[in-house]
Amino acid sequence: MGKIYVANRQLVRPGDLLAEGDVEVGDYTYRVGDKVYSLILGLASVDDNRVAVIPLEGTYFPKEGDIVIGMIINVGITNWVVDIRGPYKAVLNASEALESFNPITDDLRNYLDIGDYIVAKIIIFDRSRGPILTIKGKGLGKITEGIIVDIKPSRVPKVIGKKKSMITTLIELTGCNIIVGQNGRIWIRCPSKKVENVLVRAIKKIEAEAHIPGLTERIKRFIDEELRSEEK
Repeated sequence: MGKIYVANRQLVRPGDLLAEGDVEVGDYTYRVGDKVYSLILGLASVDDNRVAVIPLEGTYFPKEGDIVIGMIINVGITNWVVDIRGPYKAVLNASEALESFNPITDDLRNYLDIGDYIVAKIIIFDRSRGPILTIKGKGLGKITEGIIVDIKPSRVPKVIGKKKSMITTLIELTGCNIIVGQNGRIWIRCPSKKVENVLVRAIKKIEAEAHIPGLTERIKRFIDEELRSEEK
C-alpha cells in the first residue's frame, strides 16, 4: 500500500505532494517516480487508496480520450483551430474530419466555419503542443441544432452523476437529448422551447448547488415542479 499525505477536501496547490507508492491516482494529478503531485489548485479527493484533485474553478485541462464540445475560432488551409475552454487551443486537421480533401481546390470554410460548434474527441495531447482532435466516430461532428450551455468544467461530474444517475434523470424527466463535454459545454436538444428552458435552469441549479448533499432528489423535484408550472 502507498501513503496519502492529504485529507479529503483539503486545499492543494499545483506541485503539492499528495501521495507516494502504490496508490490509485485520479484526475488532475501526475507522477514523478513513485510520488504523486497535484496538477492544479483544487480540493483533494481521497477515497481509500485513491487520490485525485477536484478543480475549484474555470479552466479545463485536456486529456486524451476526452469528448469535448469545441468552437471553431480560425480556419487554415489544412486545419481548423478550436476553442475548447482550456489553456491550449486545439487543432482539428482536415484528415480527422473529411474522407477526402484537396487543399488546392477545397476550402475548409465550406465544411466548418468560425463560430461553428463541434463534438470532438481528443486523440493526442502531450503538453508540447495543443490538443489534436478528431470528429470521425459515432456521435462526433458538427452541431447543427439545439443549444449550447456552458458550465464550470469542475461541475461536469455532478451533471453526469455517479453511475450516470444525474444525466439519466435529466434525460428521463425532460425527454431531451443531452451531450456533456468534459470541457463544461453541454449540447441539448429538447422537444419544445419550454422544456429547454426548464432543463437549462436545472443544469444551472446543479452548477450552483453541486456542493450541497441530496442534489439528485432536489433536481427531480425542481424539474417536476417547473414542468408543471410551464403547463399552466
